[in-house]
Amino acid sequence: MTLTPLVYWAQRHEEIYLRVELTDAQVNTIFDLFFFFFCVINCSARGHGAKGQNEYEFSLEFLFPVKPEVSYKSTQRQVNVVVRKEKRGWWERLVTQERKPVFLAPDFDRWLEESDAEMEIREKEERRNRLRSARLKEPGHCNLKTGFLFAYNLVQFLGFSWIFVNMTVRLFIFGKDSLYDTFHTISDVMFFCQTLAAVEVLNAAFGVVRTGVIPTFIQVVGRNFILFIIFGSLDEMHNQPVVFFVFYLWSAIEIFRYPFYMLGCFNAEWKTLTWLRYTVWIPLYPLGVLAEAVAVLQAIPIFDKNNLFSIPLPKAIGGSLSFSYVLQGYLILMFLGLFINFRHLHKQRNRRFRTKKRKAN
Repeated sequence: MTLTPLVYWAQRHEEIYLRVELTDAQVNTIFDLFFFFFCVINCSARGHGAKGQNEYEFSLEFLFPVKPEVSYKSTQRQVNVVVRKEKRGWWERLVTQERKPVFLAPDFDRWLEESDAEMEIREKEERRNRLRSARLKEPGHCNLKTGFLFAYNLVQFLGFSWIFVNMTVRLFIFGKDSLYDTFHTISDVMFFCQTLAAVEVLNAAFGVVRTGVIPTFIQVVGRNFILFIIFGSLDEMHNQPVVFFVFYLWSAIEIFRYPFYMLGCFNAEWKTLTWLRYTVWIPLYPLGVLAEAVAVLQAIPIFDKNNLFSIPLPKAIGGSLSFSYVLQGYLILMFLGLFINFRHLHKQRNRRFRTKKRKAN
């Protein structure tokens, strides 16, 4: 008859902790079984438990999938097991069955409620920030990564500020006439800024900054598609007022985003700027996507007319496939990207201000 040891458990948002009550244990096997996803863990060990010196074994079917890598450490008193969750989150219970196994109990030495676990994460983050701030304040300290990020954000801030101020001044001086020559007066700087923005995708991909690669990629590629394909390749679009609205909305968002990042390089914050960075995008980002959609719709008949970027078909069929079909598909992807990025930005905003509110309390 297989003996089962006492197992105590606790969790954090990313990990599960198991404490197996076995003295001087020799772990035989500990592994995950592939059951739809990695959901089941089996552990077999020999040690001194509730039934004396024997072979002990237990199995748990987790409530949600976990990562296949399991780490453990056997001490004189117990076996400590760490399992990482597949998705970050808080579980209402450990196992699939509502009635927990008789050998399983909470580990009150490590037990935290969800709110306490979030507080623990914030405290660790604050300690890391304090240590980083202390290093930055050391005389002669120069962090290459910090210098690079500050320089990049400064260049982008200056570029988009020039665009925004130039367009604003021209709008007041020339009125409606300024809507029709935006591309000729602004495009060179916009081409430079948006080409440079590809660095943000690389920063996210290589972990230089902690942000999602997919939302960054969607924004940079989406803007460059509009700028280079829709505006840059069609002379007929250069004098369209939609260029003004697209450029103005892009720059209106960035003149708050980049200075916020500049201050963040040195763990500094200006509360007004923080609020603007996490708020102005709410009306401006959907309006920007709407303006981009209008530009695509205006470009479709032009591509149909001049056959630019058309895809030639096999000789047996003859003719070519108009690039306008690609644009029609792109319109769908554009609003899908709007949903993904809007949700990402909304989560960022909630996380930022929820943390600040709790600190104030």
